[in-house]
Amino acid sequence: MLEPLGVDEATFAVYHALLSHPDSTPEQIAALVDRSTAEVEELMDQLRRLELLVPTWTNPEGEHAVHPRVGLTGLAERRRTELNKALGELKEAEASAEVIAEQYNELLTSRSSGDVEVLKGRANASRRIEELALKTKDTSWGLVPAHFDDAVPRAERSPDFELLGRGIKMRTVYLQSMTASKLAVEYAETIHRLGGEVRVTPTLPMRLLIFDQEIAVMPMDPENPTAGAVIHRTPAVVSVALALFDAYWSRATEMFDADDRDDETPLTPHEAEVLRLLAGGAKDEQVARLLGISLRTARRITANLSERLDAASRFELGVAAAKRGWV
Repeated sequence: MLEPLGVDEATFAVYHALLSHPDSTPEQIAALVDRSTAEVEELMDQLRRLELLVPTWTNPEGEHAVHPRVGLTGLAERRRTELNKALGELKEAEASAEVIAEQYNELLTSRSSGDVEVLKGRANASRRIEELALKTKDTSWGLVPAHFDDAVPRAERSPDFELLGRGIKMRTVYLQSMTASKLAVEYAETIHRLGGEVRVTPTLPMRLLIFDQEIAVMPMDPENPTAGAVIHRTPAVVSVALALFDAYWSRATEMFDADDRDDETPLTPHEAEVLRLLAGGAKDEQVARLLGISLRTARRITANLSERLDAASRFELGVAAAKRGWV
């Protein structure tokens, strides 16, 4: 109970014995707490360090245990001061870490303009793409000309799973050849059930990722996957990338029927809490504030839930969610 103050069970036992028997010797205290005299003396040293055992004013050679209201309250205050100092140092460290991260990003990239990043090497490109995915707010489109094999990751270990769990709308076009791999099809089925849209096509020109329809990631060399990647934010380039994606998406074949999507897929924690708050009459602004998310994110989650449950209004959303036992 007092461990956060540095007073463990053994130390407290000696402290309590000293309070109850103030004139006792270490040997007598040892008998009371059923410990050796050497152990008791070490624990008394700990009490001195905690300022719970102090010299007696009227007898410089004597000691007494400080009253709990004074000793423990003072100890708690000192501990609070230490924690506040540590918290301040942690905030400074976090700020420094952010500066270092930005410096590291600069090492990974050589910028020809503020809207273009050139990432040399597959490892550097992968790390940056993971960072962009974490910051995605609305959509993630992708052309993925990868040849699937037995190394297909489980969905719950895939970045796709994390994106879908946050309510990101995902569309991906794979090569038709992926359907020859049982594991690849199972992977695609899982992504589909979680709300992702999956299509296939015989050929794809290159790997392309588009986040929030504002950032386009392309290979530095389409013929050499290890060369690295180029990240574009220039509106003109992103528009071309979107046009390319739309062209292949429109011609690609749906892998699954929309009705196959599993509406019984468990809600994410954010979705469940949004439904609970909406059922209680909360507005989007209140939902965003209570969950510590942006208003845009709160509205997107609500829209995704409405689409998932085929609800045209907040009332219909509440009814549909109640039928499934979600609220």
